[in-house]
Amino acid sequence: MGRKGSPRSPQAEGGSQASSPSSPLWALPEELLLLICSYLDAQALGRLGQVCRRLRFLSSRDLLWRRIARGCLNSGFTQLGTDLAPGIPVKERVKVSQNWRHGRCRRETVLKWKCNLMPWIELDGEYLYLSQAENIQAYRLCPDGTGLQRHPQAIFSGHQEDVCRFVLVNSHIVSGGGDGNIVLHKIHGSYSIKFAAHEQEVNCVDFQGGLIVSGSRDRTAKVWSLSTGRVGQCLHTVQTEDRVWSIAISPLLSGQLMTCLGTDFHRGAGVLDVFYETPSLLLSCGYDTYIRYWDIRTSTRKCVQEWEEPHDSALYCIRSDKNHMIASGSSYYGVVRLWDKRQTRCLQSFHLSSPTSSPVYCLRFSTTCLYAALASALHVLDFTAP
Repeated sequence: MGRKGSPRSPQAEGGSQASSPSSPLWALPEELLLLICSYLDAQALGRLGQVCRRLRFLSSRDLLWRRIARGCLNSGFTQLGTDLAPGIPVKERVKVSQNWRHGRCRRETVLKWKCNLMPWIELDGEYLYLSQAENIQAYRLCPDGTGLQRHPQAIFSGHQEDVCRFVLVNSHIVSGGGDGNIVLHKIHGSYSIKFAAHEQEVNCVDFQGGLIVSGSRDRTAKVWSLSTGRVGQCLHTVQTEDRVWSIAISPLLSGQLMTCLGTDFHRGAGVLDVFYETPSLLLSCGYDTYIRYWDIRTSTRKCVQEWEEPHDSALYCIRSDKNHMIASGSSYYGVVRLWDKRQTRCLQSFHLSSPTSSPVYCLRFSTTCLYAALASALHVLDFTAP
């Protein structure tokens, strides 16, 4: 035992020699300290942060974790380095990304409805938008971002039959319905437009820069104007050999059909969802059970990479983090799969409970949660609380 009044070591005070003001470490400029720490991996940075408060602050800087995060799944960084979630500390996103990789999550059914539907969903900041029959309902997400309030904050109507698809762009909702109409709503206001678009149901729509594109069961895709004095005027009609299930406007916004992707597909191998990552890179999925990755700079005839659904089931929906992770929804018993583009096999699978066998009609995710819409329920996978 030490004598009463004897000096205590820095370690006994919960610190270390590195935390002492006289330590040579703190004589270095902060820029040099950050450069030294930039060579550490996630585990080493975590251990460094346990040394003392000052090093904990230094080792938690976004600058150090950004390089690590860009190699992680769904950490909020695109391939080009754009930060899609600037309000969340990068270190925390790296921690949560490990739960995505290892499939650690809490599952919950947040909404149920009595009739079987083919719902579609979109996420936008504090709200989740869900189509139910002929309406689109807006639900506020809980403050912690892991659930949603049970009652809708707003309801958007206008269709006489079920909403097939809708998109949310620049505070506007554009929807296509089984009645052949397209409806545009301004979210924060009473402004809305409705016009007849196709002879049969509008299976898919997209909206960008004053243009709407739509695809229908009537085997046509159309481009519509929203310019003043030309609202609802059809600019182009593309005749196709089969019904159009999915459609997307290129970020380049050309407004014209530039090319066709792929050749020698089997009849009936329809594309059910398309997602642009960049103006040159896009993903597709559909009835032929494959996820395909296209780079139109290299070839429009053959994809650059593909992944096959293990149970040979149709893929209804697809999304990516615009970097390494892909999420897909299958027709096989409500299965959601996570994929790492750097691997050939599926990374994780989640079988979502449902009273009946239902496809995953739509899914969306943030850096913390994944929402999946089945025929009679909306499920959430919360990766912050495994």
